Amino acid sequence: MTVRTLLHRHPARRDDIGDLHTRRPLPGPGLPHLDPFLFLNHHGPQVYPPHNAGLPFGPHPHRGFETVTFILAGSLAHRDSGGHESVIDAGGIQWMTAGSGLVHAELSPASFKRDGGELEILQLWINLPARLKFTRPAYHGVSAEAMPLIEADDGRVHIRLASGTYQGIQGAVETPTPITLMTVEIEPGGTVVLPAPAGEAVFCYGVRGAVQIAGHDEAPWQLFEFAADGDRVELASREGALLLYGHAAPFAEPIVAHGPFVMNSAEEIRQAIRDYQAGLFGAVPE
Repeated sequence: MTVRTLLHRHPARRDDIGDLHTRRPLPGPGLPHLDPFLFLNHHGPQVYPPHNAGLPFGPHPHRGFETVTFILAGSLAHRDSGGHESVIDAGGIQWMTAGSGLVHAELSPASFKRDGGELEILQLWINLPARLKFTRPAYHGVSAEAMPLIEADDGRVHIRLASGTYQGIQGAVETPTPITLMTVEIEPGGTVVLPAPAGEAVFCYGVRGAVQIAGHDEAPWQLFEFAADGDRVELASREGALLLYGHAAPFAEPIVAHGPFVMNSAEEIRQAIRDYQAGLFGAVPE
Protein backbone atom coordinates (compact mmCIF):
# COMPACT_ATOMS: atom_id res chain seq x y z
CA MET A 1 0.00 0.00 0.00
CA THR A 2 1.24 3.46 -0.96
CA VAL A 3 0.16 6.81 0.43
CA ARG A 4 -1.03 9.37 -2.13
CA THR A 5 0.85 12.65 -2.45
CA LEU A 6 -0.92 15.95 -1.86
CA LEU A 7 -0.79 17.85 -5.17
CA HIS A 8 -2.74 21.07 -4.65
CA ARG A 9 -4.77 22.98 -2.09
CA HIS A 10 -7.87 24.72 -3.44
CA PRO A 11 -9.18 27.32 -0.95
CA ALA A 12 -12.93 27.82 -0.72
CA ARG A 13 -14.06 31.22 -1.94
CA ARG A 14 -16.60 33.21 0.04
CA ASP A 15 -19.79 33.71 -1.97
CA ASP A 16 -22.67 34.46 0.40
CA ILE A 17 -26.25 33.91 -0.73
CA GLY A 18 -28.19 36.71 0.95
CA ASP A 19 -27.53 36.32 4.67
CA LEU A 20 -26.44 32.69 4.25
CA HIS A 21 -22.69 32.35 4.75
CA THR A 22 -21.38 30.32 1.82
CA ARG A 23 -17.94 29.03 0.86
CA ARG A 24 -17.25 27.21 -2.41
CA PRO A 25 -14.03 25.26 -3.10
CA LEU A 26 -15.36 23.59 -6.25
CA PRO A 27 -15.47 24.73 -8.99
CA GLY A 28 -12.62 27.15 -8.55
CA PRO A 29 -9.59 28.64 -10.29
CA GLY A 30 -7.58 25.81 -11.78
CA LEU A 31 -10.11 23.12 -10.90
CA PRO A 32 -13.40 23.26 -12.84
CA HIS A 33 -14.36 19.80 -11.54
CA LEU A 34 -12.88 16.67 -10.03
CA ASP A 35 -14.67 14.11 -12.20
CA PRO A 36 -17.22 12.89 -11.15
CA PHE A 37 -17.39 15.50 -8.33
CA LEU A 38 -18.74 18.77 -9.72
CA PHE A 39 -19.59 21.33 -7.06
CA LEU A 40 -19.51 21.92 -3.32
CA ASN A 41 -21.23 24.63 -1.28
CA HIS A 42 -20.41 24.94 2.41
CA HIS A 43 -23.19 26.92 4.12
CA GLY A 44 -22.47 28.25 7.62
CA PRO A 45 -21.59 27.67 10.33
CA GLN A 46 -23.78 30.45 11.64
CA VAL A 47 -26.57 31.10 14.13
CA TYR A 48 -29.99 32.23 12.93
CA PRO A 49 -32.10 34.37 15.28
CA PRO A 50 -35.69 33.53 16.16
CA HIS A 51 -38.29 34.55 13.57
CA ASN A 52 -35.88 34.26 10.65
CA ALA A 53 -36.68 33.83 6.95
CA GLY A 54 -34.84 30.50 6.72
CA LEU A 55 -32.99 29.14 3.73
CA PRO A 56 -33.57 30.75 0.31
CA PHE A 57 -33.70 27.62 -1.85
CA GLY A 58 -37.29 27.58 -3.08
CA PRO A 59 -38.48 25.40 -5.99
CA HIS A 60 -35.83 24.99 -8.70
CA PRO A 61 -35.07 22.33 -11.34
CA HIS A 62 -32.21 19.86 -11.85
CA ARG A 63 -31.30 17.33 -14.53
CA GLY A 64 -28.35 15.04 -15.18
CA PHE A 65 -26.64 14.67 -11.80
CA GLU A 66 -27.09 14.02 -8.06
CA THR A 67 -27.15 16.32 -5.04
CA VAL A 68 -25.94 15.08 -1.66
CA THR A 69 -26.67 17.33 1.30
CA PHE A 70 -25.04 16.81 4.70
CA ILE A 71 -26.84 18.56 7.56
CA LEU A 72 -24.13 19.21 10.14
CA ALA A 73 -26.18 21.56 12.32
CA GLY A 74 -29.81 22.64 12.22
CA SER A 75 -32.42 20.98 10.03
CA LEU A 76 -33.52 20.95 6.39
CA ALA A 77 -36.89 20.26 4.78
CA HIS A 78 -37.04 18.67 1.31
CA ARG A 79 -39.97 18.48 -1.12
CA ASP A 80 -39.86 17.60 -4.80
CA SER A 81 -42.03 17.05 -7.84
CA GLY A 82 -41.59 13.29 -7.53
CA GLY A 83 -43.64 13.31 -4.34
CA HIS A 84 -40.71 12.91 -1.95
CA GLU A 85 -40.76 14.87 1.31
CA SER A 86 -38.79 14.80 4.55
CA VAL A 87 -37.23 16.89 7.30
CA ILE A 88 -33.71 15.84 8.21
CA ASP A 89 -31.93 17.04 11.34
CA ALA A 90 -28.25 17.36 12.18
CA GLY A 91 -26.19 14.27 11.40
CA GLY A 92 -28.37 13.10 8.52
CA ILE A 93 -28.21 13.48 4.75
CA GLN A 94 -30.50 14.10 1.79
CA TRP A 95 -29.42 12.26 -1.38
CA MET A 96 -31.34 13.20 -4.52
CA THR A 97 -30.81 11.69 -7.96
CA ALA A 98 -32.18 14.31 -10.36
CA GLY A 99 -31.73 12.07 -13.39
CA SER A 100 -34.21 12.93 -16.14
CA GLY A 101 -35.38 15.98 -14.24
CA LEU A 102 -37.39 17.19 -11.30
CA VAL A 103 -38.08 20.30 -9.28
CA HIS A 104 -37.24 20.44 -5.58
CA ALA A 105 -37.24 22.90 -2.70
CA GLU A 106 -34.74 22.94 0.18
CA LEU A 107 -36.14 25.11 2.95
CA SER A 108 -35.93 25.55 6.69
CA PRO A 109 -38.79 23.87 8.56
CA ALA A 110 -41.27 26.09 10.38
CA SER A 111 -39.76 25.25 13.78
CA PHE A 112 -36.31 26.51 12.70
CA LYS A 113 -37.74 29.75 11.30
CA ARG A 114 -39.65 30.26 14.55
CA ASP A 115 -36.90 29.36 17.02
CA GLY A 116 -33.67 29.93 15.07
CA GLY A 117 -30.47 28.11 15.98
CA GLU A 118 -27.21 26.84 14.56
CA LEU A 119 -26.98 25.96 10.88
CA GLU A 120 -24.23 24.28 8.86
CA ILE A 121 -24.82 22.38 5.62
CA LEU A 122 -22.64 20.85 2.90
CA GLN A 123 -24.10 20.28 -0.56
CA LEU A 124 -22.11 18.23 -3.06
CA TRP A 125 -23.04 17.71 -6.71
CA ILE A 126 -22.02 14.41 -8.29
CA ASN A 127 -22.22 13.80 -12.02
CA LEU A 128 -24.12 10.99 -13.70
CA PRO A 129 -22.70 9.25 -16.79
CA ALA A 130 -24.40 9.73 -20.16
CA ARG A 131 -26.17 6.37 -19.87
CA LEU A 132 -27.88 7.52 -16.65
CA LYS A 133 -28.61 11.18 -17.42
CA PHE A 134 -32.25 10.28 -17.97
CA THR A 135 -32.61 7.74 -15.19
CA ARG A 136 -35.73 7.95 -13.08
CA PRO A 137 -35.40 10.57 -10.30
CA ALA A 138 -35.00 9.26 -6.75
CA TYR A 139 -34.60 10.61 -3.23
CA HIS A 140 -33.29 9.24 0.07
CA GLY A 141 -33.65 11.13 3.35
CA VAL A 142 -31.45 9.50 5.97
CA SER A 143 -31.60 10.45 9.64
CA ALA A 144 -28.53 10.56 11.87
CA GLU A 145 -29.69 7.36 13.59
CA ALA A 146 -29.78 5.52 10.26
CA MET A 147 -26.26 6.57 9.20
CA PRO A 148 -23.71 3.77 9.65
CA LEU A 149 -21.13 4.90 12.23
CA ILE A 150 -17.65 3.39 12.18
CA GLU A 151 -15.02 4.11 14.82
CA ALA A 152 -11.28 3.80 14.39
CA ASP A 153 -8.06 4.57 16.25
CA ASP A 154 -9.46 3.53 19.63
CA GLY A 155 -12.53 5.71 19.23
CA ARG A 156 -10.66 8.88 18.21
CA VAL A 157 -12.03 8.72 14.65
CA HIS A 158 -15.75 8.68 13.77
CA ILE A 159 -16.79 7.87 10.21
CA ARG A 160 -20.38 8.32 9.06
CA LEU A 161 -20.78 6.38 5.84
CA ALA A 162 -23.21 7.89 3.36
CA SER A 163 -22.51 5.49 0.46
CA GLY A 164 -20.17 2.78 -0.72
CA THR A 165 -18.41 0.36 1.61
CA TYR A 166 -15.76 0.79 4.26
CA GLN A 167 -14.28 -2.05 6.30
CA GLY A 168 -17.04 -4.31 5.01
CA ILE A 169 -19.84 -1.99 6.12
CA GLN A 170 -22.39 -0.74 3.58
CA GLY A 171 -23.27 2.95 3.41
CA ALA A 172 -26.73 4.41 3.97
CA VAL A 173 -27.59 4.94 0.28
CA GLU A 174 -27.33 2.57 -2.66
CA THR A 175 -26.16 4.77 -5.53
CA PRO A 176 -26.63 4.50 -9.33
CA THR A 177 -22.85 4.39 -9.83
CA PRO A 178 -20.16 3.14 -7.43
CA ILE A 179 -19.19 5.99 -5.13
CA THR A 180 -17.92 6.03 -1.56
CA LEU A 181 -18.76 9.13 0.47
CA MET A 182 -18.38 9.84 4.18
CA THR A 183 -17.75 12.42 6.85
CA VAL A 184 -14.64 11.83 8.94
CA GLU A 185 -14.40 13.36 12.41
CA ILE A 186 -10.94 13.14 13.96
CA GLU A 187 -10.59 13.86 17.66
CA PRO A 188 -7.37 15.47 18.98
CA GLY A 189 -4.46 13.12 18.39
CA GLY A 190 -6.44 10.83 16.10
CA THR A 191 -5.15 9.22 12.90
CA VAL A 192 -6.96 7.46 10.09
CA VAL A 193 -6.02 5.68 6.85
CA LEU A 194 -8.68 5.95 4.15
CA PRO A 195 -8.95 4.02 0.88
CA ALA A 196 -8.03 5.74 -2.38
CA PRO A 197 -8.38 2.99 -5.01
CA ALA A 198 -6.21 3.14 -8.12
CA GLY A 199 -7.89 4.90 -11.01
CA GLU A 200 -10.36 6.77 -8.80
CA ALA A 201 -10.60 10.47 -7.98
CA VAL A 202 -10.33 11.38 -4.29
CA PHE A 203 -12.51 14.13 -2.83
CA CYS A 204 -11.26 15.56 0.48
CA TYR A 205 -12.54 18.84 1.93
CA GLY A 206 -11.61 20.31 5.29
CA VAL A 207 -14.81 21.39 7.00
CA ARG A 208 -13.28 22.53 10.27
CA GLY A 209 -10.09 22.11 12.26
CA ALA A 210 -6.56 21.67 10.94
CA VAL A 211 -5.83 18.27 9.43
CA GLN A 212 -2.35 16.81 9.11
CA ILE A 213 -1.33 15.54 5.68
CA ALA A 214 2.21 14.17 5.32
CA GLY A 215 3.00 15.64 8.73
CA HIS A 216 1.96 19.22 7.86
CA ASP A 217 -1.01 21.04 9.38
CA GLU A 218 -3.48 22.10 6.70
CA ALA A 219 -6.09 24.77 7.39
CA PRO A 220 -9.80 24.03 6.92
CA TRP A 221 -11.98 25.42 4.11
CA GLN A 222 -9.74 23.84 1.48
CA LEU A 223 -10.23 21.08 -1.08
CA PHE A 224 -7.21 18.79 -1.11
CA GLU A 225 -6.26 17.38 -4.51
CA PHE A 226 -4.18 14.19 -4.44
CA ALA A 227 -1.92 12.63 -7.05
CA ALA A 228 -2.84 9.26 -8.53
CA ASP A 229 0.31 7.69 -7.07
CA GLY A 230 -1.07 5.52 -4.29
CA ASP A 231 -4.04 3.61 -2.93
CA ARG A 232 -4.63 5.27 0.43
CA VAL A 233 -4.73 8.66 2.15
CA GLU A 234 -3.40 9.17 5.66
CA LEU A 235 -4.94 11.92 7.81
CA ALA A 236 -4.41 13.06 11.39
CA SER A 237 -5.22 16.05 13.57
CA ARG A 238 -3.54 17.58 16.61
CA GLU A 239 -6.58 19.52 17.85
CA GLY A 240 -9.47 17.79 16.04
CA ALA A 241 -10.96 18.13 12.56
CA LEU A 242 -13.95 17.28 10.40
CA LEU A 243 -13.65 16.35 6.72
CA LEU A 244 -15.87 15.35 3.83
CA TYR A 245 -14.15 12.44 2.07
CA GLY A 246 -15.01 10.33 -0.95
CA HIS A 247 -13.69 8.49 -3.96
CA ALA A 248 -15.13 7.38 -7.29
CA ALA A 249 -14.00 6.46 -10.80
CA PRO A 250 -14.16 9.35 -13.28
CA PHE A 251 -16.53 9.04 -16.22
CA ALA A 252 -14.16 10.81 -18.64
CA GLU A 253 -17.08 12.25 -20.61
CA PRO A 254 -17.80 15.79 -21.78
CA ILE A 255 -19.27 17.95 -19.01
CA VAL A 256 -21.52 20.82 -20.08
CA ALA A 257 -23.10 22.67 -17.16
CA HIS A 258 -25.56 25.52 -17.20
CA GLY A 259 -27.10 26.60 -13.90
CA PRO A 260 -29.07 23.66 -12.49
CA PHE A 261 -28.42 21.32 -15.45
CA VAL A 262 -25.36 19.14 -16.13
CA MET A 263 -25.31 17.28 -19.44
CA ASN A 264 -22.88 16.10 -22.14
CA SER A 265 -23.60 18.68 -24.83
CA ALA A 266 -24.92 22.22 -25.32
CA GLU A 267 -27.92 20.83 -27.23
CA GLU A 268 -28.84 18.64 -24.24
CA ILE A 269 -28.72 21.76 -22.05
CA ARG A 270 -31.04 23.59 -24.44
CA GLN A 271 -33.40 20.61 -24.40
CA ALA A 272 -33.37 20.57 -20.60
CA ILE A 273 -34.39 24.23 -20.54
CA ARG A 274 -37.17 23.60 -23.06
CA ASP A 275 -38.43 20.60 -21.12
CA TYR A 276 -38.46 22.52 -17.86
CA GLN A 277 -40.26 25.48 -19.42
CA ALA A 278 -42.81 23.07 -20.89
CA GLY A 279 -43.58 21.77 -17.39
CA LEU A 280 -42.16 18.28 -17.98
CA PHE A 281 -40.29 18.30 -14.67
CA GLY A 282 -43.52 18.67 -12.72
CA ALA A 283 -44.01 20.97 -9.73
CA VAL A 284 -43.36 20.88 -6.01
CA PRO A 285 -46.63 20.31 -4.11
CA GLU A 286 -47.78 23.26 -2.03
